[in-house]
Amino acid sequence: MKKIISIACLSAFCSIAIAQNTYTLEQILDSARQNNIKLGNARRNIEVAEEQRKEAYTKYFPSVSAIGLWFNANKGMAETSLNPSEMVPPELASTLAASLPPEALGALANPIDVSMMKNGTIAGITASQPVFAGGQIVNGNKLAKVGEEAARLQLELSDNEVEKTVTQYYWQLVALQEKTKTLDVAENLLKGIYKDVDVAVKAGVAMRNDLLQVQLRLNDIESQRLKLNNGIDIVRLMLMQYAGLTGDGSKMFNVAVPKIDSLSVVLPEAPSANAAHSLTLLPEYQLLGKQVEAADLQRKMAFGQNLPTVAVGAGYNYHNLMERNHSFAMVFATVSVPISDWWGGSHAVKRKKIEYQNALEEQRDNAELLTIRMQNAWNSVTESYQQLKLAERTIEQAEENLRLNRDFYRAGTSKMSDLLEAQLLHQQALDARTDAFAEYQKRMLDYRQSIGQ
Repeated sequence: MKKIISIACLSAFCSIAIAQNTYTLEQILDSARQNNIKLGNARRNIEVAEEQRKEAYTKYFPSVSAIGLWFNANKGMAETSLNPSEMVPPELASTLAASLPPEALGALANPIDVSMMKNGTIAGITASQPVFAGGQIVNGNKLAKVGEEAARLQLELSDNEVEKTVTQYYWQLVALQEKTKTLDVAENLLKGIYKDVDVAVKAGVAMRNDLLQVQLRLNDIESQRLKLNNGIDIVRLMLMQYAGLTGDGSKMFNVAVPKIDSLSVVLPEAPSANAAHSLTLLPEYQLLGKQVEAADLQRKMAFGQNLPTVAVGAGYNYHNLMERNHSFAMVFATVSVPISDWWGGSHAVKRKKIEYQNALEEQRDNAELLTIRMQNAWNSVTESYQQLKLAERTIEQAEENLRLNRDFYRAGTSKMSDLLEAQLLHQQALDARTDAFAEYQKRMLDYRQSIGQ
């Protein structure tokens, strides 16, 4: 009794362990959105764009700068010689000659060397507020905002790409896992045929060669199983790495296989009726619009660089250059006219106009391509839908063909090669339905993304 309980507990534990390492498509997508490197980079690019927008906004505020300087020269920076006699007016000279002693009069005739600003300190703080800058500040802020919006659209595109890649890996793994089940069905069928043939050989009503043909087909099934298992391991590892899944390795990692039921598959609405509206929902189209907007703003900024710049400001300064502390405040206004820049600036404006026109043409051209992509995605959906329905009918026909050939072989009216061929056709029909169902799911995702859903 204890042994039975232990076996039951072990079985339950294994079931829990397997369930813990079995992921649905939604769980894998959630993991990829959190851990994928490309999405992480796209989110950081948004942060970069946000900082650029905040940086551009600071241009609206005054520019404040401070300066401090101390110097000590080997001699005064301002040196000169003063002749007192040359500085005395003629009217005063006669008076001084009569009143001063001869020694003093002789001193006035000797030059005096003067040296100033051998050392000193200079300090000041200035605030300058741009009043008019040719629209460069306003358009620069708009351009930074467009860059942030473009970064968010790039994140949406990266998310679509991650969703597409994960979905492809997922359905590839589902198809491989389902094919292993098909191999199980084929193997069980061949084992049943082997038993029937073995009995017939022993009874002398069948040849041993028939038994060998069945054995060869069983060996082929085993070879296919090895290849499938290797493929499953590789796809598991690729999916684990891309989605950032954690686990004990590919051997314990599985995906939850949905019910492959073609009867539940319904064709969506054709895109022709809502193509214009769907186009505006696409992040690719919206990004093209941002490129046009950015080109227009860059054109305006290039034109603004050739306009005068007006600023007002105030400052407070201090120095002791004349061996005496002196401080003063001031207000000022500046007008800067880029006269020589007009020569090259006119060409820059023309270049930006051409780039703007190119952006408009690119938007128009890519809009047409995106509309064609919608129709192509819809055609792929309808094609895969028809392929799935055809695969369902093929399975019904293959099952009936297998049943008839097995009955014919038992009745002795058919060869073993015909029965094995019917078995192979049945196996291929099952695999074709699995591939068609997986392909339909991938094409549906492409279609939903092509119409902005």
